[in-house]
Amino acid sequence: MSPVPMDSPDPEQVPVRDAATVMLLRDGSDGPEVCLMQRNLNSDFVGGAYVFPGGAVDPADAEVAVAQRCPDLDDVEASRRLGLAVGGLAFWVAAIRESFEEAGVLLARHADGRRLDLSGPGTAERFAGHRDDVDNERRTIAEIAVQEDLHLDVGQLHYFSRWITPLGAHRRYDTRFFVCAAPEGQEVVEDSRELIGTQWLTPAEALRRHDAGDITMIFPTVRTLVALSRFERADAVLDHARAQSRVEGILPTISDGDDGMRIVLPGDPEHVGGVYDAWTARPLSPDHD
Repeated sequence: MSPVPMDSPDPEQVPVRDAATVMLLRDGSDGPEVCLMQRNLNSDFVGGAYVFPGGAVDPADAEVAVAQRCPDLDDVEASRRLGLAVGGLAFWVAAIRESFEEAGVLLARHADGRRLDLSGPGTAERFAGHRDDVDNERRTIAEIAVQEDLHLDVGQLHYFSRWITPLGAHRRYDTRFFVCAAPEGQEVVEDSRELIGTQWLTPAEALRRHDAGDITMIFPTVRTLVALSRFERADAVLDHARAQSRVEGILPTISDGDDGMRIVLPGDPEHVGGVYDAWTARPLSPDHD
């Protein structure tokens, strides 16, 4: 989050864009690891921060052509899971597209059910070209799927949480967070444009590095890692996400006090008052008034 002074003109006029992000998970020796990618240091949005792959939902994510490549989930069921009237499937598609664009990981399977494997001779190079085409909007992910006779593996993405950027930020998003097991036969490769580095870390290790000031993360990333740190296996995270019957949106507020800007998360069980520094996303002590 990039907080702005609360007296900035028309903070309510900042549009809230729909967005999707995906947490790629794998099991490591110390428990589940999650893929964190560093944003370009020169980015005008959270430059240098470690994030999960993701981004805004595009109009093409809701087209009929891409829905036809998602046999495991239709818009009615996707919308029901997200609590929407219509348009839910586009969030799943956006998560898959952004993972492909930013991380080079395409969650897809062949018509016979085999998951996409990019490790074969020439396959990685061919799909790197597809990735570049999608990223530069020369072709859509639906067109790639048709060319390669693939189905988007929406069934492997599980809805985990929802974060809404608070009033007072330069950019605002209504972001749906998904979890997914990292596919075998594919390697995370950052695009070297928006994202410049990758680390696979346990949630606990990522939080430790953040607390030490070694890496920067924004508030929703930090709080999501806190939630992930409660699980001992990647499968347990996926099972939890699958079992959720309802996901409540989380809308923090930004408070501009004498000691600087703070993020307030009412009802947070981890810290009294749920008050966090708006720039570091670290909890403030209860006596910070």
